[in-house]
Amino acid sequence: MADADEKLQKVLARAGIGSRREMERWIEKGRVTVNGKVAKLGDRVGKKAKIKVDGKALEASPQPKTRVILYHKPPGEVSSRKDPEGRRTVFDRLPKLKSGRWISIGRLDYNTSGLLLFTTDGELANALMHPSSNIEREYMVRVKGEVTDDTLRVLQEGVLLEDGMARFTDIQDGGGEGRNHWYYVVIMEGRTREVRRLWESQDCVVSRLKRTRYGNVFIPSR
Repeated sequence: MADADEKLQKVLARAGIGSRREMERWIEKGRVTVNGKVAKLGDRVGKKAKIKVDGKALEASPQPKTRVILYHKPPGEVSSRKDPEGRRTVFDRLPKLKSGRWISIGRLDYNTSGLLLFTTDGELANALMHPSSNIEREYMVRVKGEVTDDTLRVLQEGVLLEDGMARFTDIQDGGGEGRNHWYYVVIMEGRTREVRRLWESQDCVVSRLKRTRYGNVFIPSR
């Protein structure tokens, strides 16, 4: 599985089962065995280790091939694997994999469209989503309401939301007429409905929202 002894959760994440943090929880719950013994957090494994998850052998992959795809999410899809209400999910139309699984890098809410990245590498997904990575997310947003220079200043200086301070690191005018106006905004985190909640804090309504960039990856204009 690896060229030298590595942390078990890292090996599991690289196999595409889930993020490293998720694998740590699985290990703590006793779902993973190494060489016939229940694994514990902190275990390290070598390439000859026989690893099983929920009783199923983990497929060895000395040089796992990482796949990354860009998906243009339409409105009306949920970002979870399954939806209790039976709505279509972003995973329904992804290419089938012979082994491993697709892991979404961040999420978009039901009514938001645009760029969504998927990978088979849980470690990569975790790194790209972690706040310490300081990765920009850019959105194109249509706002209804009165937006003044003071409004834009407040949104860039910071607003206290129910889950802490939030702000746009950049706001660019995208044009428009009347009370419906387009803006390009950038955030550094991926908190739930963060873009919408920031605008709503200034008595503005978001009528359309589309993610156009994640880090240095842009959604094709066509």
